[in-house]
Amino acid sequence: MDIKKHRTVDINADVGEGIGNEAALMPYISSCNIACGGHAGDADIMNEVLSLAKKHDVKIGAHPSFPDKVNFGRNPMTITFVELFKSLEDQVNTLKDIAQQHQLSLHHIKAHGALYNLAATNVKYAQLIIELINSIDGSLKLYAPFRSTLADLAVSSGIKVCFEAFADRNYNSDLTLVNRSEANALILEKTEIAKRVYNMILHQKVRAISGEEIKIKTDTICVHGDSENAVDIIKYLHQHLTSKLIKIQ
Repeated sequence: MDIKKHRTVDINADVGEGIGNEAALMPYISSCNIACGGHAGDADIMNEVLSLAKKHDVKIGAHPSFPDKVNFGRNPMTITFVELFKSLEDQVNTLKDIAQQHQLSLHHIKAHGALYNLAATNVKYAQLIIELINSIDGSLKLYAPFRSTLADLAVSSGIKVCFEAFADRNYNSDLTLVNRSEANALILEKTEIAKRVYNMILHQKVRAISGEEIKIKTDTICVHGDSENAVDIIKYLHQHLTSKLIKIQ
């Protein structure tokens, strides 16, 4: 591969989750996933984040989840698919309506937390996300993991998929994320993160916790906005990638 040739990658962050660091993050990302009331967020926060995204020309996406603010959407809920679909639809439409007030349009949808993980491997949850996109706007892009059930079903359904990889999370050998309950789930050292992401982009590989290098494709790289040093990570990652002639867009 000719590393002298410019490459491009999207850097996204989960925002609107009550952390309050969006103003510091926005200059260094190219898309964002906005919590829309399920696991976090409300109309005031959505308005504030949308204003910042517009100012920095950052693409906006909806970040719906199980309606569970107590557990931050990170635990599966005992809820019917009909109830869940209605909640997800309401969440996305709420953000969509507020975005229109800012003369903005949604670019993508990315499920949050337990819903994201379930849809990656479970056909029923994956189909639910696909139905959600089709009910809102079939032209919306979907952020989903490479080689996941969700991505495969979406592609076969004609939905445009942006393969997502995680800068600050460790992977199992099957490309699932190491559970957050495990001590090695998170990566917080910014230099290690930058090296991992560069390897994902240039060589399409990621080192799993087993030590294996696993094939991965990525169109968009996520750094979690609620990480304790998220701003430092994203700032350093942006600087590192641009120094390697990789364009953030």
